[in-house]
Amino acid sequence: MAVKVVTKASITAEAAQALVAAAEAKAREIGVPMCIAVVDESGVLKAFSRMDGAALLSVGIAQDKAYTAVSFGIPTHGWHDFIKDDPPLLHGIVHTPRLVVFGGGYPVQHEGAVVGGIGVSGGHYHQDMQVAEAALATVA
Repeated sequence: MAVKVVTKASITAEAAQALVAAAEAKAREIGVPMCIAVVDESGVLKAFSRMDGAALLSVGIAQDKAYTAVSFGIPTHGWHDFIKDDPPLLHGIVHTPRLVVFGGGYPVQHEGAVVGGIGVSGGHYHQDMQVAEAALATVA
């Protein structure tokens, strides 16, 4: 029997770096130093920046937001509505390593396929979302 394979699209290193640069520009504009992570379609780190002054804790959170977003293909803030009225999920799934259920992580899509994820951490999650959305708007 021949081995069968699946071909997946993945974000390029160049595109990942461009997302980081766009996110950094927006973070500078709003005056909040951020950590920005971009992962490939498998959740593996592709590009990362910790801006000067960004919180140490934000390093891991940004990476986990990107990982969460690519894992299910939904933004991290979408998890709250998904689990808030379901006690078993609300009290169980939040203990899953690397799962983040507040804003700042988004899947990166190309032609309908999830090719990566971006995660931003450093401010309030609304600021993190604003920075990630600004970066994504540059590749839309």
